[in-house]
Amino acid sequence: MRPHLPLLSSDTGFAARSAAFYAALFILSGIVLPFFPLWLKAKGVETALIGIILAAPQLVRIVAIPLATANADRRDALRGTIVTLSALSVAGYALVAWAEGGLVILCAYALTAFATTPVMPLLETYTLRGLGARGRAYGPVRLWGSVAFIFGLFGAGFAADVLSARSLIWLIVAASAVALAMAVNLVPVSAGEPESAATSRAPKRLLRDRAFLVVAVSAGLTQASHAVYYAFSALDWRNAGLDGTAIAALWALGVIAEIILFAVSHRLPAFLTPSLLLMIGGAGAVLRWTVMAFEPPVALLPLLQLLHALSFGMTYLGALFFTHRRAPPGQAATAQGYLAVVLGVTAACATAASGWLYGAFGDKAYAAMALVAVVGCAYGAVAERTARRMARDAA
Repeated sequence: MRPHLPLLSSDTGFAARSAAFYAALFILSGIVLPFFPLWLKAKGVETALIGIILAAPQLVRIVAIPLATANADRRDALRGTIVTLSALSVAGYALVAWAEGGLVILCAYALTAFATTPVMPLLETYTLRGLGARGRAYGPVRLWGSVAFIFGLFGAGFAADVLSARSLIWLIVAASAVALAMAVNLVPVSAGEPESAATSRAPKRLLRDRAFLVVAVSAGLTQASHAVYYAFSALDWRNAGLDGTAIAALWALGVIAEIILFAVSHRLPAFLTPSLLLMIGGAGAVLRWTVMAFEPPVALLPLLQLLHALSFGMTYLGALFFTHRRAPPGQAATAQGYLAVVLGVTAACATAASGWLYGAFGDKAYAAMALVAVVGCAYGAVAERTARRMARDAA
């Protein structure tokens, strides 16, 4: 197979524009994920409520994503929907910045999530559709988001060392404004297929598709097992004496492993089916969180962070590729939306529980996450058996 470079001029700029928007979104994520909890703590929010606030977007997405993706499919307006939601995201984060009190912050953050949570499944649909039409691979474009995530991490890490924690929210507002600018720079793509009566009934059939549901649950559980890590690793490592730069470096190491996986994803052996990727991802998560539960020494943390390529990367690619291939014509965004909803439900439950678990058990909370990953891996095995049976039946 011909190698796919990250960016080429022959795609009339589509890959470059998509990569730039991925980069802007992940710079934003690189600030929000590790350091938004620090801002909440600086605002005097209690640990248990921090978990609930961080879970709010996962709950909101249950409503927001199906509405946004169905509307984008119905109107064939992926780019327009992305731009509108990106603009609302800037306003939402500014509202969070001015909020005072844990409950008010919770309400403001939940409102913001109505705009922020549908953007990624819409972007995935937009990118897969556009790259597919141009004969380009997904991984070498998507990796630029992960590269940018590292810059967001280190930028926020340096900022956390020189600014007050209460000022970090303005980095988030600024990053969301950059994401809006990159969204405006996207070019329109079309589904290219007229919607028919059969297509309009496709979402209900998809929700009754056992293979799709098993894959979604597998991915949802394995991704949800990251809840304690996402919510409290920065606080935990800071309590262990690490500064903001060191915390950012540890997060960045996990993302570097993810980048390498995305860069070679189009060269993975054919036997690595989406469901097998889910199994590998679940197994990596089990190993990662089991070791984390035993309070490993700082010297071991870099090795554990490399497992992010499995626990997150393999799981992400497996679910994304399966859903893209399984989606009925004209319903690609809706299918990605359903997947995102399942991911949101499981992540919301795990994130909300993470505050109580970490407050009660400290690092031992990772043991609960390892158990969640065990179940996710088991569902991946079910998905693999289902896929093989369907392949035999089709033959």
